[in-house]
Amino acid sequence: MIRFSKSAVIKVTVLLIAAVLLTSACGFKRKKYENPITKDTQQPDKLLYDKSIKDIEKGRYELARLTLNTLINTYDTSEFLAKAKLAIADSWYREGGTHGMAQAEAEYKDFILFYPAMEEAAESQKRICDIHIGLMEKSDRDQNNALRAEYECKQLVTQFPNSKFVPETEQKLRNIQEALAQNEMVVGDYYHHKGANAAAANRLGAVVDQYPLFSRADFALWEEADSLRKMGKPAREKEGEALQKIVRDYPLSPRVEQSKKRLKELEMPIPEPDPRAIAHMRFEQENRTKLSLLARDSQFLKRGPDVSMAAKSGLPTMTNPKQSVPLSVPIPASAAATNTTPVTGVNDVTIAPVGTGTSALDTKPDARTTLPSNATPAEPATPKPEPAKPEEVTAAAAGANKPKAADKKKKKKTTKTDQTTSTTKTTASQE
Repeated sequence: MIRFSKSAVIKVTVLLIAAVLLTSACGFKRKKYENPITKDTQQPDKLLYDKSIKDIEKGRYELARLTLNTLINTYDTSEFLAKAKLAIADSWYREGGTHGMAQAEAEYKDFILFYPAMEEAAESQKRICDIHIGLMEKSDRDQNNALRAEYECKQLVTQFPNSKFVPETEQKLRNIQEALAQNEMVVGDYYHHKGANAAAANRLGAVVDQYPLFSRADFALWEEADSLRKMGKPAREKEGEALQKIVRDYPLSPRVEQSKKRLKELEMPIPEPDPRAIAHMRFEQENRTKLSLLARDSQFLKRGPDVSMAAKSGLPTMTNPKQSVPLSVPIPASAAATNTTPVTGVNDVTIAPVGTGTSALDTKPDARTTLPSNATPAEPATPKPEPAKPEEVTAAAAGANKPKAADKKKKKKTTKTDQTTSTTKTTASQE
């Protein structure tokens, strides 16, 4: 019986395994080198598009954009042309960063401009809205990105009203307008505590008029009424209107009873609460987002505003804010005569084209070119002599300078008399 050592057995086993691997490797197929531009390819634009999509999924954004630009520049009639342009925008959006988001917005705008009828156009507008929502600051800081986000979301709702993204975008609009209203509320509350009553009432009243779905609209109206109360009798009517709005439009507010009491003191009617307002406020109280203790404590670490109190129902405001004028600003005489409230201030300057007035000078014909019905035409005037020709004027001037015959005779007689007198004088002096 032949015995093998342990080391020999191990060597034989290793050799057998290596032989099996070598023989079986002949049946393996190697992965081919990906070369989409070949003579045998039936759709090279499709291969270019697929390759760029794989690069985007793996994070090779620059390479994907080079491939997509090759597709666009080489196959200008390809069916993948629109998708390639959208994929370039998506690559910038996925790459992120300030530069990437700016480039993505520009590419999405171009896509909507060239392909407004495609379904992806609404999605592109949604991405633009999301870009500015992600850049929003807190309510007490600059609201430029919030205003841009509101504008872009309004564009989606108005330009693509049948899109599946409209309900989601409307909720985003409610969140954005909650942040904008909070910013205005901070400014109005500051004026109220400072004692600038006219500025506070103007700012707080405008907040409720522009954003009626604001979660603190009742508090804004209450502070507006308090500011108007401090302004005295001229603001008495405006104060009553603010209090009536609390009772009518925000009937579940904790300040309703105080508002009714103040209305009794002002001897103004107390309105009935609006049933639709009651249903809306109950729905909001039941469906309001409730933040956890950890989320509330870590809110200061987030960049964006807190919109947990934003409304969950109701149509967001689609109109632009209107400029309001405080009560302390005097009303122009023209606005007071027509019972209209000025919008642009006291010294209004308007420009109108000539001839658009309603006076008699603009509407009636010129009296100098027409005659009354009972008037008789005037007698023709005596024709004026024609002006003399230059030659005649010269001849007349020359004739006027020549002395007349009578003047010559008188001059001769005067000369002879003078000569006789001078001769007599000379003879007398000699003697």
